[in-house]
Amino acid sequence: MRKGVTFVFLLLIGWMALADQAPLLAVESVDLERYMGRWFAIASIPTSFERQCAQGTTAEYQLMENGKVQVINTCYDTDGNVDIARGAAWLPNRAEPSKLKVSFVKFLGGWWFGAPYWIIDLAADYSFAVVGHPSRTFGWVLCRTPAMPEEVLSGIIERLELQGYRWSEFRMIDQSVNLPEGAS
Repeated sequence: MRKGVTFVFLLLIGWMALADQAPLLAVESVDLERYMGRWFAIASIPTSFERQCAQGTTAEYQLMENGKVQVINTCYDTDGNVDIARGAAWLPNRAEPSKLKVSFVKFLGGWWFGAPYWIIDLAADYSFAVVGHPSRTFGWVLCRTPAMPEEVLSGIIERLELQGYRWSEFRMIDQSVNLPEGAS
């Protein structure tokens, strides 16, 4: 009985800590056509399906005729083997164009278990984007190039922390496999 009360107490404290946190804010507008194309992952809070990724993580987005977005995520494991995940993203509410859902589970012709994919920071020229999850348990810093200027990354880190993320939970992603020969 005592263990049960302790467990409920700990759950209540955890829930109260989350309830005190301000909601994650997504950017106000996104032009999905401009967002399409290839993005290089500069840093992320890895998901379970990314843990094998050692370097070269990219995401490729293509707007489909049906309004959904084709998603192709690519990375390399420690042995240099390529790993590709194919999925789809969509807008559940057209009034909130920066709050997409993404799924990598296709079954019976439909995409199941869509997870929040919120664009929470975006350069005016679409040179970088930051994707978050309302729980703040996942996050990605994306760039159109395999390397990001330090001052840009510093600004992103500051804005992430203002949104309640802890930068210490992110890991930098080695993009050397995607750099032109001789670049560092």
